[in-house]
Amino acid sequence: MSRIGKKLIDLPKGVDIQIGKTSVTVKGPKGTLTQSIDPEMKITVDNGVLEVQRPSEQKRHKALHGLTRALMSNMVTGVTEGFKREMELVGVGYRVANTGNLLEMSVGYSHPIMFAIPAELKLETVTEKGQNPKIILSGSDNQLLGQICAKIRGMKAPEPFKGKGIKFSGEVIRRKAGKTAGK
Repeated sequence: MSRIGKKLIDLPKGVDIQIGKTSVTVKGPKGTLTQSIDPEMKITVDNGVLEVQRPSEQKRHKALHGLTRALMSNMVTGVTEGFKREMELVGVGYRVANTGNLLEMSVGYSHPIMFAIPAELKLETVTEKGQNPKIILSGSDNQLLGQICAKIRGMKAPEPFKGKGIKFSGEVIRRKAGKTAGK
C-alpha cells in the first residue's frame, strides 16, 4: 500500500469538494481549484475526511494513488492557507521592482527583463538597504506557483563560482573553487 496514498485528508470548515468522473473541484476561502484526475481512482468524502483508493495493485495504479492523494492535499491546503515562495537576487547591481503583476528585473544583462505574472498569483518585491532584493510570490495553486518560480529562476540561475543569480531563499548553492595560479 502506498504510504502517501493511504493517508487521509482532513477537510477544514468552509472547504467544499465536488467530485466528477475525471475532475475534482475544491472551493475554499482563498479561491477555487480544479484538477483533472484519472477516472480509475476512487475519491470519497466521509464525515469531513477525503480518501483516495486505487482499483488494483498494478504498478500504474500504485503510482497514480500517491500522486492523486498529493494533488488533493495540495488543493485543500491551497484554498485554506495558500502557498508562498521567496526568491533572492544575489549579485552587485541586481535590482527588482514591480508594477502590479509586472515584474521588472535587472540581473546583469544589457536590458531589463520584464516578466508578466499570472493574475492568480500575488507578487511583492522587497528591497532593503544592505540585503539582497527579494521576490515574494504567493497564491493558492502550488503547481502554478512552482512553475512561475522556476521560469524566474531560469532567467539567471545561480552560477557555482561566485553564487550570482536568482535563487530561492534558504537554497544552498554548491560552490566550486576557481582557477589556481600557474607555476
